[in-house]
Amino acid sequence: MWGIVGQRVFRHGSSAMSLQGTRPAILASRSFSSAAKEMTVRDALNSAIDEEMSADPKVFLMGEEVGEYQGAYKITKGLLEKYGPDRVLDTPITEAGFTGIGVGAAYHGLKPIIEFMTFNFSMQAIDHIINSAAKSNYMSAGQISVPIVFRGPNGAAAGVGAQHSQCYASWFASCPGLKVLAPYSSEDARGLMKAAIRDPDPVVFLENELLYGESFPVSAEVLDSSFSLPIGKAKIEREGKDVTITAFSKMVGYALKAAEILSKEGISAEVINLRSIRPLDRATINNSVRKTNRLVTVEEGFPQHGIGAEICASVVEDSFEYLDAAIERIAGADVPMPYAANLERLAVPQVEDIVRAAKRTCYRSSSLAATA
Repeated sequence: MWGIVGQRVFRHGSSAMSLQGTRPAILASRSFSSAAKEMTVRDALNSAIDEEMSADPKVFLMGEEVGEYQGAYKITKGLLEKYGPDRVLDTPITEAGFTGIGVGAAYHGLKPIIEFMTFNFSMQAIDHIINSAAKSNYMSAGQISVPIVFRGPNGAAAGVGAQHSQCYASWFASCPGLKVLAPYSSEDARGLMKAAIRDPDPVVFLENELLYGESFPVSAEVLDSSFSLPIGKAKIEREGKDVTITAFSKMVGYALKAAEILSKEGISAEVINLRSIRPLDRATINNSVRKTNRLVTVEEGFPQHGIGAEICASVVEDSFEYLDAAIERIAGADVPMPYAANLERLAVPQVEDIVRAAKRTCYRSSSLAATA
């Protein structure tokens, strides 16, 4: 795992916690509202799409294996049977083709949901996403809206190699005209998906394959068909006073686990679930840093030009005088993802990397005993 302090790059210790042994969150640390039941992220996404398709006949779904096979990850299970082949369209393996069709449909007032089996395959369609979807509203002086959602799993899974493991958050978040969302919990998935479908602008919706089967508590409010979450607003998952930890998607769970470990050593960590990558909730991040005076950013993607780098810039610009320690960035190793399981584990952030970084910002010993 690689960490960055200021401009100094260093190598963390090689001890790593397995993905299987790391729960995305400690139940006691979750700040969900009056949870009444549990729901998987998969079911949260499915129910959100189902309800929005039921409420608006302009919404339709298109992608590889979304219909007859019910989705490569079963996110679209039951939708073909319910809405028929005119609204749930199986496509050939041609991302450039069906993404272009989707953008054209959005030009004409429909609301497509385009599924990529993995966002690595979105590279085949990036011209349609960037040059057609993202820029048309501006270039038409507001005359053309492009209400389209591009969704699918993003980032590392397990044992799928370099070409299927990349995080595209910073790629898409750098482009004006796109909104970029990255849910962590079932509440996030359901509320942000509904917001994305209802939004008049193109939304890149970055899911995580390893979170699909995770269950999270959801309240009656979250289960209501009118529920949605605001785009551009982060969530403080755990309040703290000593150090701020920002994360998104699967890394939120790792940050919460790290915060639990840190609490046993007297360090109170505030964990921010970004939810929205673009627009980025700079106010919530800076307000937290002004309280804790320390910052650790966590992401799976590459360190150079990453989301953590943008957060660092924002804090240095707006809250530099509040910092009591160098900002720590925890990110994926700056190499293509290895296939070997032992090397793959070392190439993505682990809970103990976050613990050590937080302890460094607090000028505390970072012995591995903290993770025991």
